[in-house]
Amino acid sequence: MGMAAAESQQYHVLAVDDSIIDRKLIERLLKTSSYQVTTVDSGSKALEFLGLHENDESNSNTPCVSPKINHEVEVNLVITDYCMPGMTGYDLLKKIKESSSLRNIPVVIMSSENVPSRITRCLEEGAEEFFLKPVRKSDLNRLEPHIKRTKLKDQNLSDTTKCIPKLESEEKVENSEVVQHQPRQQIINDQPHQQIQQPQSDTEIEQQQPLQQGNNNKRKSVEQGLSPESDRTRPRYNNGIATLV
Repeated sequence: MGMAAAESQQYHVLAVDDSIIDRKLIERLLKTSSYQVTTVDSGSKALEFLGLHENDESNSNTPCVSPKINHEVEVNLVITDYCMPGMTGYDLLKKIKESSSLRNIPVVIMSSENVPSRITRCLEEGAEEFFLKPVRKSDLNRLEPHIKRTKLKDQNLSDTTKCIPKLESEEKVENSEVVQHQPRQQIINDQPHQQIQQPQSDTEIEQQQPLQQGNNNKRKSVEQGLSPESDRTRPRYNNGIATLV
């Protein structure tokens, strides 16, 4: 078994065809290419296997599944016939692409009729490839790149989803640190204001001291003018005669 075959062993393909002959043929080709294979005979059973049920159909029908297949295994690619009774391959393609949980699964259409308008419509709806029957082994070599590209896209999406909670937790830690440091910054900012106010109060005191001394001197001079000693030295007039006391 080569390296490519060993890698393909990891991939699971769901094959859908109402013809038992074509279904057995595609199953053998896929297994020869080392794919895990599940086969069903209708589009509705394919949706049921994928976990997507239609409202107008009963879920009691058991899918026609190849033996020894685990239904919980991941489906990496769907390959379906175009012309099938009930739900066509095109209808199945639309259902898968309209589903948010299934739209990333690559879908390949097969048909025995080479109708350009049909091929174009399927490719525009999201089909990865359109194979003409009978499908050959060389056609299946084109499946693996589509599977790998889808798995890489899913992995990148998963990594991005994991990073989002981590970024949110880091932002919360940063915000909490800012809140914790905020009171300390306020104290530091208040200290310079206190230092500036102290010299201003000293200056005012120095400016007020001369004023207070001047007021005290004025008060003393007034008191001296009203004292008895000043009265003794003032001249007194008695009948027009000035006498000193």
